[in-house]
Amino acid sequence: MLDNPDFAGEFDTTPYIELDATGQRRWSDFMSGNFAWKHCDQIISDDPTCKGSMYVPAILGADKTTVSVATGNVEYHPCYISIGNIRNNVRRAHPERKYDNDPAFRKFKRQLYHASLSAILSTLKPGMTTPVIRRCPDGHFRRVIYDLGPFIADYPEQVLLAGTVQNWCPKCTALPSDLEGFATRRSHDLTDTLMDEWGPKVLWDEFGIDADIVPFTYDFPRADIHELLSSDLLHQVIKGTFKDHLVSIAATPQFPCLRRFKHGRRFKQWTGDDSKALMKIYLPAVKEFIPPQMVRCFSSFLDFCYIVRRPDFDESSLDSVDAAIQRFHEHREVFRDTGVRENFSLPCQHSLVHYRPNIELFGAPGGLCSSITESRHITAVKKPWRRSSRYNALGQMLVTLQRLDKLAGARADFVDRGMVAPDRMPDPSADKDVEDDDGGEVDDARVEGNVMLARRRERKYPSSPGDLANHIHVPNFPQLLRTFLHDQLHKDSSSKASTSDSDSDFDDPTLIIDSPLSVFHSAVATFYSPSDPSGIRGMRRERIRCTPRWRKIGPRRDCAFVVEDQNTAGFRGMSVVRLKLLFSFQFDGVNYPCALVEWFDKIGRAPDPDTGMWMVRPDLRRTRARDPVRSVVHLDTVLRGAHLIPVFGSRYLPVGFRHIWSLDAFEAFFVNKYIDAHANEIAF
Repeated sequence: MLDNPDFAGEFDTTPYIELDATGQRRWSDFMSGNFAWKHCDQIISDDPTCKGSMYVPAILGADKTTVSVATGNVEYHPCYISIGNIRNNVRRAHPERKYDNDPAFRKFKRQLYHASLSAILSTLKPGMTTPVIRRCPDGHFRRVIYDLGPFIADYPEQVLLAGTVQNWCPKCTALPSDLEGFATRRSHDLTDTLMDEWGPKVLWDEFGIDADIVPFTYDFPRADIHELLSSDLLHQVIKGTFKDHLVSIAATPQFPCLRRFKHGRRFKQWTGDDSKALMKIYLPAVKEFIPPQMVRCFSSFLDFCYIVRRPDFDESSLDSVDAAIQRFHEHREVFRDTGVRENFSLPCQHSLVHYRPNIELFGAPGGLCSSITESRHITAVKKPWRRSSRYNALGQMLVTLQRLDKLAGARADFVDRGMVAPDRMPDPSADKDVEDDDGGEVDDARVEGNVMLARRRERKYPSSPGDLANHIHVPNFPQLLRTFLHDQLHKDSSSKASTSDSDSDFDDPTLIIDSPLSVFHSAVATFYSPSDPSGIRGMRRERIRCTPRWRKIGPRRDCAFVVEDQNTAGFRGMSVVRLKLLFSFQFDGVNYPCALVEWFDKIGRAPDPDTGMWMVRPDLRRTRARDPVRSVVHLDTVLRGAHLIPVFGSRYLPVGFRHIWSLDAFEAFFVNKYIDAHANEIAF
């Protein structure tokens, strides 16, 4: 791994402290955390001759996986290893069953697990005290010193690794009956002291220590398993704390990357992706069916979820983590008051208090999440198992993995020699020599975002404004188009006030559009949003649709954010519109990509106090017909798609209600800030 040229430009040779423009420290990749700094200082303190060596921590991950349930329940326990120098965007035998209930055999299996880890890592041990010469991804040879870094594992795995008792915290000494706060941190020194004073039974009952287990980290310098255990977004937050609260949601409007739960909870396997999808739409659905304090509790927890899934942190975002946890702990008391729970001694919920210290130690949790090991199960275990004969399969699987590793190594070598094209282009932000048009150095190579019409226009629409107005049943479309063009020619922004058909009859009949109009059924928004659906550069593409017939079930006319005031942060400087038509035309040689939209009005001057989401309602004309307020806007004012969830109220939906009717059937909507990471940042 250290010699892999694929990592060139994507690894750090030394720990570092990153400061933003305001002087605040930022935590992102592992080498930006305090763990690397502290261990480097300890290495130099123990042996000054190690000064100047490259610090190479080994990041471990383990997670049991089942390859066959019905035919023997065959389980494997793979262990994955990576190096902490590469950045977060890159990292992303079966015994007989008759002894399963034998205490001696269970003890043997637990200690065999630790002995196996110790044996696997034993070749690194000499290099943990004496520097060795190794070639790095950039082709340079350096003196390196090895170390054990964080261990990625879910809660059952953490209990096994730390040698603690089930339902106890492997990071601190909080009692299983009182896991509502932070307690003294566990350490090898504390465990040794307790073992000198107490017997195995007292250690088990009073301190949650399994005296029969000697963690593998005892065999390595500077390694303490209680410190090495990292936070786990997938099992602690997404599938752990949130998973127990489910609801059937069938009337949510469509949106890219959104799963719809047509059959409620009638499925056997609940995956992390399902939990994340439910998080996006859960809060508005339960608002009128549970007490307001419960809604605030869920809102606080969802805020915490989106904060800790960020790719980097500064001191203010860490304070936001603490504030969200504090609000969550305050509002969850309603579950105790209403008799739902007697206490909150749940290991997954208790783990939330360890997130800030772990972020400061290891960097962003996304780089150390068990979703990495879960995804590796497919290529490292399940596919090799399927290729085997299923009889004494372990040896066959190892041969398959060895051959795959050699093929991957050969490809990396071919790419390095220029014989094969790389799988991905290098990150442009890694090029420090890029300059802008004025000759100055570019501080940030990120593309902020833009919206472009689809490549193919639809040919079945009329090309003149009047005929197109009759086709889409908007009689004043030509007037709206001339109003838009007048504003564009006079350098006015295409805002709601100047281009809408609400109360103004402004029209400029001297403006004649001769060029044909081209109609499109979708537009593509590109914006920076480092999150799960995005690539390694954090760029995300999202298709906004406006079509009269979507998948043969009816029209689909998505909503979008329109920027009205760029100097006002958050949703206060924006509005939500619903697309009625996507089109373009030319005037005096200039191409105008446009959208005919229907506007929504904000309800109140601040977000809803319970859900933390803004509420909007359709903006209607002050006439007897109450038609929607429409206008033509330039596509440059559209930021990206917006997701609206109806304010369902306390009444149940009628049988047979379809989600495609939601935007027309309800009078008010929540602006969903939980649909993805980018919306969570802008819709506050």
